[in-house]
Amino acid sequence: MSLALATGLLVSACQTVQTTQPGTVGITRPQSMAVSSQEVDAASAQAYSKMVQEAARKQQLNRDLAMVTRVQGIARKLIAQTPVFREDARRWRWEINVFQSEEINAFCMAGGKIGVYAGLINRLQLSDNELAAVMGHEIAHALREHVREQVSLQYATQLPGILLAITTGSRALAQLGDMVSEVTLGLPHSREAEVEADQMGVELAARAGYDPRAAITLWQKMIRNGGGRPPEFLSTHPDPEARVQDLARITEVVMPLYRQSLLRQPSAQ
Repeated sequence: MSLALATGLLVSACQTVQTTQPGTVGITRPQSMAVSSQEVDAASAQAYSKMVQEAARKQQLNRDLAMVTRVQGIARKLIAQTPVFREDARRWRWEINVFQSEEINAFCMAGGKIGVYAGLINRLQLSDNELAAVMGHEIAHALREHVREQVSLQYATQLPGILLAITTGSRALAQLGDMVSEVTLGLPHSREAEVEADQMGVELAARAGYDPRAAITLWQKMIRNGGGRPPEFLSTHPDPEARVQDLARITEVVMPLYRQSLLRQPSAQ
């Protein structure tokens, strides 16, 4: 493949998309993408599989049955609400695993690959509502394809090397996989992405029957645990006080959804 043709393919592949419906919270920001969702989903599935296999080998996967049952139960309720934002999420091959680590972290890779670290639950003593807030936030990143968006930006900044990989037939796919893993597990999301995940996450939680106000207490716990700073995977938002104010505002928007979800729940016998 010639350099000119490769350049043309990458430029033509860059498109502006809207990955989700706006929902009640009204997320409408257009996103620029230079890689396909299929490519990112495949790379994420491969990276997730490696993580799961490595954790299992070290006997650090799903060790606490009660915790696993709890995490998976909450996650499934959240997942059931994802078609509000994108209908195709029904067809994602969702996976939910708990990693035995004292790290305070959680993630949802592209295509619905969820990981929760035991340290997040144990060290912060999370309630079900707070755990739903965390997972709702991470699922929102996947629904909005924030990793794909960030990888697309990296593609733009690393264009010469990528073109060389394409024209020489070298490690183009492997390079994409490395980028996906780094963005998902290592690099913090942009400020815009964090705001969107906050907003969509509280709506998912509210629709699933979890009190969205728990997002505020969750954030306060994280700040206290971090000595006044948020954990790295949530560190690109404005100052903590601004985040609490933003969460309080958006919580008021979704509280009617929470109340409606409670009315739909079967009453105790």
